[in-house]
Amino acid sequence: MNVKNSQFLSIEQLQDQYLKQQKVNSGNKAPQGMSFEEILQKQQVNRQPSAENVRFSKHAANRLNDRNIELTDRQLERLNDGTKKAGEKGIRDSLVLVDQLAFIVNTKSNTVITAMDQTEADENIYTNIDGAVII
Repeated sequence: MNVKNSQFLSIEQLQDQYLKQQKVNSGNKAPQGMSFEEILQKQQVNRQPSAENVRFSKHAANRLNDRNIELTDRQLERLNDGTKKAGEKGIRDSLVLVDQLAFIVNTKSNTVITAMDQTEADENIYTNIDGAVII
């Protein structure tokens, strides 16, 4: 079998090529061109809740489920708007009324603490709030 040496690379030549590629691709860049730090920051931003959207505590989510309360997109938008307005006025724990629904919201954490239908509220008494917003 007659093979030319120029067609094949030696192990040393392949090793040199591989190491040169490693140096070019090294640094802290991922193959897609993003550094680990950039990827990490992007992931952290994606995990943070939007400053405009309320979150529901486990208790509030259970109350909504137990009471068969379903929020429309428009109602949720109004709840977010009411929470924002309450925070702007310095209210820490607010009652936000949307249609026939009542929400107790902690404006600092942007979290709904509990939720109820106003028709189910005993005597319509709300405690542990320092302000109310009717939307």
